[in-house]
Amino acid sequence: MSEKINVLDLEIDKLSAKEAMKASMEYMLSDPVNVIELVTVDRLMQINERAELKDEVREFDLVLAGDRTILEAAEVTERKFLQETENKTFLKMFIRYLHKNHKRVYLLVETSEEGEEFYGCLERAYSGIQVAGLAKVSAEDRADDMLVNDINGSEADCIFAALSTPLQEDFIARNKSILNARIWLGIGKGMFPEKRRSLGREKVTQFIVKHIFKKEIEKRKYKK
Repeated sequence: MSEKINVLDLEIDKLSAKEAMKASMEYMLSDPVNVIELVTVDRLMQINERAELKDEVREFDLVLAGDRTILEAAEVTERKFLQETENKTFLKMFIRYLHKNHKRVYLLVETSEEGEEFYGCLERAYSGIQVAGLAKVSAEDRADDMLVNDINGSEADCIFAALSTPLQEDFIARNKSILNARIWLGIGKGMFPEKRRSLGREKVTQFIVKHIFKKEIEKRKYKK
């Protein structure tokens, strides 16, 4: 059992990148699909607003902080954890593992542009990685059955879900029992490997979201 930190009433696993990799490699040997979620500040705040969504995430096998601000909110001060989270060390280690061991990956995105960007990032950083398939997921036209059939038919070992909240969490919660892959890795939007530097407007948005998040954390501490 890993150590847990509680942020906005959601338990997050406090693991080093090496420990998270060890768990992931064990998941590759087990059935059914194991769910790993990397949560960022903005997604954590969205999850916090919906009780049913929070219940879904609590059932995931591994929930990791994808933003050092989350660790800081839980008063985690160890430099290793903060640096590894900021540098996305686990994500990079995991993709290298998939590449080295010839594992097949399936990419889920919301737009064609995001699909091209994600695929391009993987090809540039991990040339030759086996991308078994890529599909768009729409909140308006879910078509879950067709997507599940295509994923299962691709014989993918890992599904990368780069979707917004709650679409990402709802999809795996509804379809976990019928997916044949070994790992579902929910990374959300904006966490592609070697993601291009954010534009000025995106940086301002991130700053505002983190400011609101910190205020919410302070308010809850004051109420205790």
